[in-house]
Amino acid sequence: MAGLEELKKKLGPLFDADKGISDGTFMDPSASYMVSDGGTVNLLSRSCGVYNINELGLQKRTSGLIDETDASERTYRCASHEMHIFGAIGCGASSVVQRAIHISVHRILALKKINIFEKEKRQQLLNEIRTLCEAPCYQGLVEFHGAFYTPDSGQISIALEYMDGGSLADVLRVRKFIPEPVLSCMVQKLLNGLSYLHGVRHLVHRDIKPANLLINLKGEPKITDFGISAGLENSVAMCATFVGTVTYMSPERIRNESYSYPADIWSLGLALFECGTGEFPYTANEGPVNLMLQILYDPSPSPSKNSFSPEFCSFIDACLQKDADARPTAEQLLSHPFITKYDNTSVDLPAFVRSIFDPTQRLKDLADMLTVHYYMLFDGPDELWHHAKTLYNQGSTFSFSEKLSVGPNDIFTTLSNVRRTLAGRGHAELPRSFD
Repeated sequence: MAGLEELKKKLGPLFDADKGISDGTFMDPSASYMVSDGGTVNLLSRSCGVYNINELGLQKRTSGLIDETDASERTYRCASHEMHIFGAIGCGASSVVQRAIHISVHRILALKKINIFEKEKRQQLLNEIRTLCEAPCYQGLVEFHGAFYTPDSGQISIALEYMDGGSLADVLRVRKFIPEPVLSCMVQKLLNGLSYLHGVRHLVHRDIKPANLLINLKGEPKITDFGISAGLENSVAMCATFVGTVTYMSPERIRNESYSYPADIWSLGLALFECGTGEFPYTANEGPVNLMLQILYDPSPSPSKNSFSPEFCSFIDACLQKDADARPTAEQLLSHPFITKYDNTSVDLPAFVRSIFDPTQRLKDLADMLTVHYYMLFDGPDELWHHAKTLYNQGSTFSFSEKLSVGPNDIFTTLSNVRRTLAGRGHAELPRSFD
């Protein structure tokens, strides 16, 4: 509890009603931000509350922007100095994603870095954090572990679950297509996440595509990248902005008409067409204008009835209705025959992922990371060394110089003495914080 109170003090006041928003603060109809002298970023969302982010982590206030007696708080401890970076995973239009180990819990994470001072990225940052904070562990959505701000670089890092199987786009590069039974099981889990986004959070994702559908070695598919998602007030509200990947954009969005949740259903249908058949149904190499004309005026694509099951063809046809109102909801699609067809079939999603990506090599990479992580702790600063203790449990044993140590406390004492000896500090007693 002491650590939590210290974090709250360092995060500082959430919003000063007397000072308001500082000069030069970016404003839009739903959100604003400011950076305090103490190095805390305050993201203010009129509809969702206040998010304070500094080097120690993120604190969210869910209500009571001004009246502090009517507010609830959630704190994510995710400090910048507790991260070991192990190279880049990828780079997108608005962010860089790196692989890291969170030292205090020895968990491998994906860090998505966004620059707070780049005006066009601020709303994307708020969208991402807002969506993930509300559903940190929901099925079908990538898991959220927190965020932190680095003043020197002006970057906010969003800590996400590391999806070690990559994206469905990565799967397609190796396997060309995904078999129907496997795809059906994947889609069922993804639809749960999409149904939650639409039905509970009232959000349109706006960028559903194979590259944003991730999977891990446990066979769990999840939706990621909520940077351009849009919130709707109610089930009949509509969006009116042109953002997202044109390749998977619905006809109503290309016509620059108002749109809603069915736009995501179209994008999902195209993504699944590509995953199931191994081919993108439109000619996408003749420029975006030609692609948009095809989407608007060509008949909606449909899988070959001779090569694919009636259930799969029906599912894709339902998603790719030109009329947005004719498309089923994510909730309705959960009971579609393509999804229910394999309910009683044993589909091993982890085995499928392992068949694509060599698990031995993946585990070797992780082992190498953890080994380097351990030796960085061993040779690192004292304030981080105590985290090494949590690598051991009561049944762990460690042998050194013919002396056997058992359990985390005994092992940690032995290792700490070895560490001091190597550093030329002898066998001094352990600090109380290490006991």
